[in-house]
Amino acid sequence: MIFSAYIFADGVEIAPGVIATFSRMIREGLIVGVPTETVYGLGADADLDVAVGRIFAAKQRPADHPLIVHVAAFDGGISGAAHYASRVPAFAQQLMSAFWPGPLTLILPRKPGVATVAAGGQNSIGLRCPSHPVAQALLKNLRSPEGGQLVVWGIAAPSANKFGRVSPTTAAHVMDEFGDSLAVLDGGPCDMGIESTIIDCTRGVPVQLRPGSISRQQVQEACGLKVLTDAEFVEQADAQIIQAQGSIAPRASGTLASHYAPNAKLRLMDLKSLQSALDMLEEAKLNGRRVAQKSSAVSAVEKDTSPKIVHIAVYARNRLRIKSDEVIFRAMPQSAAQVAHELFAVLREFDAAGVKLIWAETPPDTVEWEGVRDRLGRASA
Repeated sequence: MIFSAYIFADGVEIAPGVIATFSRMIREGLIVGVPTETVYGLGADADLDVAVGRIFAAKQRPADHPLIVHVAAFDGGISGAAHYASRVPAFAQQLMSAFWPGPLTLILPRKPGVATVAAGGQNSIGLRCPSHPVAQALLKNLRSPEGGQLVVWGIAAPSANKFGRVSPTTAAHVMDEFGDSLAVLDGGPCDMGIESTIIDCTRGVPVQLRPGSISRQQVQEACGLKVLTDAEFVEQADAQIIQAQGSIAPRASGTLASHYAPNAKLRLMDLKSLQSALDMLEEAKLNGRRVAQKSSAVSAVEKDTSPKIVHIAVYARNRLRIKSDEVIFRAMPQSAAQVAHELFAVLREFDAAGVKLIWAETPPDTVEWEGVRDRLGRASA
């Protein structure tokens, strides 16, 4: 069931009664759908292992695949981070100051005994302070004890979809995944549309584990340190750092090779290959018609039931020659931010249309497109 978190009057206000209802459900150990600026999450009290276990069960997610914990922005997220992290390196503090609240997740050393199930049993934990006003209203309410109620320090909230599937960016998407049995806090469509950037802060230097709306260049400018990929860390990091901090990256959300996948098979192609594939599709269709016309032995019924080319969806930034009426075309925006905003919704639309193949134009190999390239690459794996 969807609960609107907004009251539309002279302005837009957050409905306090709805926030209180969801706060109560989380305190009682239930799981709920919650909006963030990136995607909708399936949320529960991060410190209540039984409740977090319900998230894993609902998503059919492996128990050793950690969740991101979302904290309130009372003091820029500092006190929330202090509850879960045993140590916050100086460069991580700089990133919190620069980007929290916002779409940046930091992997930090975890305090023993807190959020063990949410962390997938690791000695590290992923923390984020979301900027969505509805998410923050809920988090702040949970940190404010009323009537002696237990304080909830953070909400563990992976994307509100079955494991490996396309992430939801509206409350309706969440309902499509889990049905009416789940209470969903409707905060409108997500602004960003793809999950947060993840920076590992456990190995002495910032290491990007997942790209997102905040680029490596932005992270570098904020903390004054070069941001490495995991492969670059192993190759370039000082031997003493590797010995002291370790060389193995902690497991993190959304970093499996195959993820964010629609029901349809997705294939990435450059513009030339995409046009060639469309031309071949049209030629095959024409050849099929010629064969049918020449074969006098084929009855009308057999012609109607002969194999047909599967429906295909095309998602591309550039113009293409498309002659077949069996191809759905959707123009990809020219801006990386706009593509990120609509990407998961577009993939869900293609699935709803029943297409079997999605041909997507490969995004530019530039820093601002890194998050979109990552999601499309994993969706096609």
